[in-house]
Amino acid sequence: MIWGTPSRRRINGTFSPLLRWFRTLGTSIGHAWRRSLQLRVVVSTLTLSLVVITILGAVLTGQITDRLLEAKITAATEELERSRTTVEGALAGAEDSTGVSARLERARAQLTNRDVDSGQTSGSAGTFDPVLIVRGDGVREDASLGPAEQIPQSLRNFVQKGLISWQYATVNDKEQGGYSGPAIIFGTPTASDIADLELYLVFPLGSEERTLSLVRGTLLIGAVVLLVLLAAISMLVARQVVLPIRSASRIAVRFADGRLKERMPVRGEDDMARLAMSFNEMAESLSKQITQLEEFGSLQRRFTSDVSHELRTPLTTVRMAADLIHDGSANLDPALKRSSELLVNELDRFETLLGDLLEISRHDAGVAELAAEQLDLRMCARAAVSTVRHLARDSGTEVVVDMPEHAVIAEVDPRRVERILRNLLANALDHGEGRPVLLRLRANADAAAFVVRDQGIGLRPGEEKLVFNRFWRSDPSRVRRSGGTGLGLAISVEDARLHEGKLEAWGAVGEGACFRLTLPLIRGHKVIGSPLPLKPSTRRYTQGQPLPSAQSGQVLPTAGPARELDTEKSDGQQSVSAGASSSIAVEPEHDDTAENQ
Repeated sequence: MIWGTPSRRRINGTFSPLLRWFRTLGTSIGHAWRRSLQLRVVVSTLTLSLVVITILGAVLTGQITDRLLEAKITAATEELERSRTTVEGALAGAEDSTGVSARLERARAQLTNRDVDSGQTSGSAGTFDPVLIVRGDGVREDASLGPAEQIPQSLRNFVQKGLISWQYATVNDKEQGGYSGPAIIFGTPTASDIADLELYLVFPLGSEERTLSLVRGTLLIGAVVLLVLLAAISMLVARQVVLPIRSASRIAVRFADGRLKERMPVRGEDDMARLAMSFNEMAESLSKQITQLEEFGSLQRRFTSDVSHELRTPLTTVRMAADLIHDGSANLDPALKRSSELLVNELDRFETLLGDLLEISRHDAGVAELAAEQLDLRMCARAAVSTVRHLARDSGTEVVVDMPEHAVIAEVDPRRVERILRNLLANALDHGEGRPVLLRLRANADAAAFVVRDQGIGLRPGEEKLVFNRFWRSDPSRVRRSGGTGLGLAISVEDARLHEGKLEAWGAVGEGACFRLTLPLIRGHKVIGSPLPLKPSTRRYTQGQPLPSAQSGQVLPTAGPARELDTEKSDGQQSVSAGASSSIAVEPEHDDTAENQ
């Protein structure tokens, strides 16, 4: 039969709610199993107890069955010997003229009468049904008395060989009002004047079956009662352990939320009481340390802010004096003239350091504000490149700018975004070893991303997180060409977080470093992916050659003197500065392709 689409739809419509219910039930059970220690303890205890009870019940049932059958076989063997003696005696006293059937009937009657007369119809072997069979020899036919059809042929084969044998079998004598069910059949040859006479005794096992059923029922009821008791006991025991753990968990959560006065109650002197005491000691120590750190951090932030503000007044005075001296440096001797230039340069760096300290103190105090507005992010990139062009010129480094032809509108603080890009470009020029530096901008429907890529000394494993630490330097002996303060990247990552964006780093020794700034196009939206990959590919760009791109544009020639970036042109790729022939790894174009985090 071929099932059509309507049939499959009806089947799916019928079973889909049931499947969804089973999935929901499975999910709920899995969730409860993972979260509840008490449930796991109770289920594990019951499972192990059930396994033990099952094994014990099987062993006990097997032992009882073996003992019952052994007693039955022993009594039946004795009964078989007595019955054979009775049959042989009955046949020896009978007249030969009597027919075989009559003689067999007389012998079987004596077996039955013996039991009745002696009152042993239910002796140690229990009741039995005798069967007499005479095998035909060609002259006479087969003769039998009793339910001969219930005797298995395999048992008769052993008896016909002169062996006393027994066998388990299932008899069915309902038609003649006899017994039906499992039985054990004993067979023996007889030494009488009737040749090939076989005697069989069929012992029903009904009473043994009833005994075993009673034993199994008793064991089953006992197992159920024991499991219920074990479940209650395990729940009580687990509850004694779980309740203090749950209390400790709730207190730890509240402590982590900032309620440093939370403590565990101590009851008794057991292990849980010692755990509570240890937890309280730890909480007290952590509370003191956290309080000290908060006070120290607040003092440090206040000190940094106060010192930065207090230094501004004397710095302004020194700046005015230094500018005055520098303006009249033409009339000074060369040594004093050089000293005035160094003084002005260091004062510039000092002012930058003070500005960075004030900015980082605002971030630490949580008072930094975002002056967001709708603008084209390409303007921030052009402004950042314009501020570092003198660094690129001094180091002979080419800055390759790759931006889309269309405007990339986002709600950002232009001053902070420009500062982030300026710090990233200055860092790339410091560590780029004179090789080209790439600045790329791409956007998708949710976010925009800047990538600043250099091919300098790179970063060792683990340093991609350390680069955003304050005053951290991979090589302390390395001189900063840009005259940075060591706070640029730390301020940049805080500015990115203020935009609810991400600033990430990648680097490899000898392959350079790559910094990616991802910003949401709409303020308040969470950044999930990025339009640009963090790790660059292996495609390379040779300095002075056009950068392959899907957008129209050009790369300004770099041979000869330094060239400034044309900030009036908004589309395509451009380059600024000059240097020796070099190359940089550039990832392939993939506009608006998000990289999931």
